[in-house]
Amino acid sequence: MSQDPRLKQLQQWLLDDLSMDDIRIEPASADASFRRYFRISHDDKTWIAMDAPPDKEDCSAFVHVAQMIEAVGVQAPHIYHFNPDQGFMLLSDLGSTDYLRQLDDGQADVLYKDAMDAIIKIQTLSNGLPAYDEQLLNNEMQLFRNWYLGQHLGIELSPSQQKNLSRGFDILRHNALSQPQVFVHRDYHSRNLMMTDVDNPGVIDFQDAVVGPISYDLVSLLKDCYIAWPREKTLNWLDYFMQHSNLCQSIHREQFIHWFDLMGMQRHLKAIGIFARLSHRDGKSGYLADIPRTLAYVIDCCQRYDELQTMAELIEQLELTGDPATQELIR
Repeated sequence: MSQDPRLKQLQQWLLDDLSMDDIRIEPASADASFRRYFRISHDDKTWIAMDAPPDKEDCSAFVHVAQMIEAVGVQAPHIYHFNPDQGFMLLSDLGSTDYLRQLDDGQADVLYKDAMDAIIKIQTLSNGLPAYDEQLLNNEMQLFRNWYLGQHLGIELSPSQQKNLSRGFDILRHNALSQPQVFVHRDYHSRNLMMTDVDNPGVIDFQDAVVGPISYDLVSLLKDCYIAWPREKTLNWLDYFMQHSNLCQSIHREQFIHWFDLMGMQRHLKAIGIFARLSHRDGKSGYLADIPRTLAYVIDCCQRYDELQTMAELIEQLELTGDPATQELIR
């Protein structure tokens, strides 16, 4: 780390502005953006320092949403200090154990209920957030067309295939826009939920929050790109959410499940495109291993709904179901 100029600047900021000397600093995590996180230790206390180069990352949304989330009693990293000119931030430390590491330990019911309770709280928020509008939804689905089909698989769609794919996108976009619009974290999954002893979970990576479909964060949680559950278990958790959310009391269960499934398909198409982009553009090939599970969600949804029959046929034409890992995951 000694040859890392940004790290040297961060250490100097901690010393000059915050009088933090005699500290230990070590990498905490990185994400799919240009942000990096370091754990700062002094005596028996720890903090997280964010390095977000200002020419590549705008932290204003992070600050705004963190304060919103904290205001409704959901735990987010508390911001102690922020230097917007340098792109450095000192945050509370939510630990190093994310949900994904604990979900196989028989704790899933408790952890998911905590996470759903947090969603219910944050869905009361909306101030100052951009809309999850038609253009954004469409741009996200184009990632599947451009980066997965085009760049990763080298598939050139015929005019009729282009039309059928666009028709499927139209169905998914209409589904999203027809739902009640609430606070949406946009990446509410097991790697962005931290296990905490008090006010579990700690919620991170929320800076892209928008006002959008009521089912979005729930499907991010329960149809996670990094872990999959049997449908019966998933719907049991969905029932818990609907029973405890005041916003869901007038929504029929079948309607909500329909919203939930199609919303998941929109998200999973986006995620597959992002995983391909991370590999081909950013050199982060590890995300390719998550495509079979994510594609299995897409195929499963197509098989459940007649309105997605055209999409199902297109997937079959393109032989996307042929991957053994995907086949094994299709329920």
